[in-house]
Amino acid sequence: MKIDMFNHLFPKRYFEQYIASGGAGKDMGKRVSHIDTIVDLDKRFRAMDEFGDFRQVLSLPAPAVETLAGPERSPILARAANDGLAEIVRAHPDRFVAFIAALPMNNPDEAVRELDRAVTQLGARGVQIYTNVAGKPLDSPEFLPVFAEAARRDLAIWMHPTRGAEFADYPGEDRSKYEIWWTFGWPYETSVAMARIVFSGLFDRYPDLKIITHHMGGMIPYFEGRVGHGWDQLGTRTSDVDYVALRKSLAHRPIDYFRKFYADTALFGAAPATRCGLAFFGVDHVVFASDMPFEPAPGLYARETIQAIESLELTAAQKDQIYRGNAQRLLKLAL
Repeated sequence: MKIDMFNHLFPKRYFEQYIASGGAGKDMGKRVSHIDTIVDLDKRFRAMDEFGDFRQVLSLPAPAVETLAGPERSPILARAANDGLAEIVRAHPDRFVAFIAALPMNNPDEAVRELDRAVTQLGARGVQIYTNVAGKPLDSPEFLPVFAEAARRDLAIWMHPTRGAEFADYPGEDRSKYEIWWTFGWPYETSVAMARIVFSGLFDRYPDLKIITHHMGGMIPYFEGRVGHGWDQLGTRTSDVDYVALRKSLAHRPIDYFRKFYADTALFGAAPATRCGLAFFGVDHVVFASDMPFEPAPGLYARETIQAIESLELTAAQKDQIYRGNAQRLLKLAL
């Protein structure tokens, strides 16, 4: 069995009400509005059929609910999305093993309430957040209750990158060109969010916190040397902030905290990057994911991701851990 831990689907009513009408806006809003398998279940099932015993954990696609609506309305969108995802999982348990809840993070009090409702009433097995909340960093104190509640319940958090073309590549420009905001911007977003979580002391406060990073932890595995020996010297390059004291206040080396994150295999079939990520995070902290339905052709990313994993020198037990075992443990599923 293969459990696809990071892929995306819109419930039909949610899509029609908030996405197809043009409410999703530009950039990723344009992208998600024109993919059949992002909402059509029959076409999604045909894409999945190629891979045998292949099941998915559903999450809402970008854009985040907090970018679609302000704090007064975002809880309404989150409830609609979660109700729809739960209904799909209940109707098709042979296809979807679980869903993870969307949260209205621009309204933290309501985000905690929706987390509780989605888990206790709808059966959500985790929650999805984005690498920033409408431009605010995740280590802002207002978001701490969400992390605290996830840690208290021992729920995994799926962390998805977000950035748009309005985030320019250079200060003198007003837009990012050539979709650089996505190609390089999203891995950077993931890496920055991970760093802010590490240096805010969140793992010291909640040592068992489980955060799954999309796309194999962004830039972190490739930059192991900078994350390791480089951040061991935190503060030596800064004159106006006492980062040396911050470094000494952490219970562990910075790199040890980065290895606490989980990562998925959604690398669009890149075998060298998959090897690099596995070497950094270890087989215990890597889960299989396809990022369906964002491939150029239905099933392509799943097919090439499986080929990449199969090309590595892994034992059958290690591959099963990536394909199924780690997901089953994080989701607390008896299959």
